Amino acid sequence: MDGMQHIVGRNVRSHSDAVVTQRTLKTSIACVGVGLHSGKRVNMHLYPAPIDHGIVFRRTDLGSDIPARFDRVVDTRLCTVLAGDDATARIGTVEHILAALAGLGIGNVLIELDGPEVPILDGSAREFLFLLECAGLVDQHEARRVIEVRRTVRVGDVNAWAELRPLAGAPAPTLHMDIAIDFTAAAIGRQSASISLTPTSFRQELAGARTFAMMAEVEQMQAAGLALGGSLDNAIVVDNDHILNPGGLRMEAEFARHKLLDAVGDLALAGAALHGVFTAYRSGHALNNQLLRALLADPTAWRLLDAAPIAVAA
Repeated sequence: MDGMQHIVGRNVRSHSDAVVTQRTLKTSIACVGVGLHSGKRVNMHLYPAPIDHGIVFRRTDLGSDIPARFDRVVDTRLCTVLAGDDATARIGTVEHILAALAGLGIGNVLIELDGPEVPILDGSAREFLFLLECAGLVDQHEARRVIEVRRTVRVGDVNAWAELRPLAGAPAPTLHMDIAIDFTAAAIGRQSASISLTPTSFRQELAGARTFAMMAEVEQMQAAGLALGGSLDNAIVVDNDHILNPGGLRMEAEFARHKLLDAVGDLALAGAALHGVFTAYRSGHALNNQLLRALLADPTAWRLLDAAPIAVAA
């Protein structure tokens, strides 16, 4: 992807609540949880990282580092899974913590885990957001890297699609996002959600939206040895027109908002903030990753607004 090496000068300006410098954590912080699919206990530590470090996952049980990048995605069937140089070193269910990091504009952090999954916690990004804000944030003295979308790129078909297009008249970095979903389950049906991504909007409108599944799918996955850590404490479970969680939903259009939360996390794998408009219909992890690959494979569709190059795997 030679286009990833095209560099232009810095052109990053401030607008309300936007993060325009690189950002990391003030101090390290840790938590313990279970993996959604393995059901196993996972210890996670987050550490501050220097300028241009990026987001890196470290499997301490394997001694392997895995950069959080779109070209490291190896599976998108049930969650977003990344792999290291050794393909056996993987880390799954990365989308919620990546969404929390992107929502707060944190681009430099080391995440250590002693297992193959990020803990699911409550099934949203809310508890990750709490951890990150407890650790504190530090703005670093270097401009944030920003990918400006220059030409519309679209993947999918009439039944499910996702696109990125240019955004005129707004200072970088700004990412406007719109998504629509359509499920046969009456409790979900057709929903839509939109956001202009900033730390405030992410915290207020997306962070608490939980992952969800159909009851029949849960039974099938658990019979296949998956979703062993799933429960009503970390997912919304739907049985046609019924929400099985005793407390019901947390917010209006929570299902669409969670799909938008997933997209925030998946698009964070660009390795830089996006300046443009993301629009999707029935999109998921696979289409989100295909969209990034299509965008960054075409050097005419984007330009890098910061001076630092983004290295990608061969």
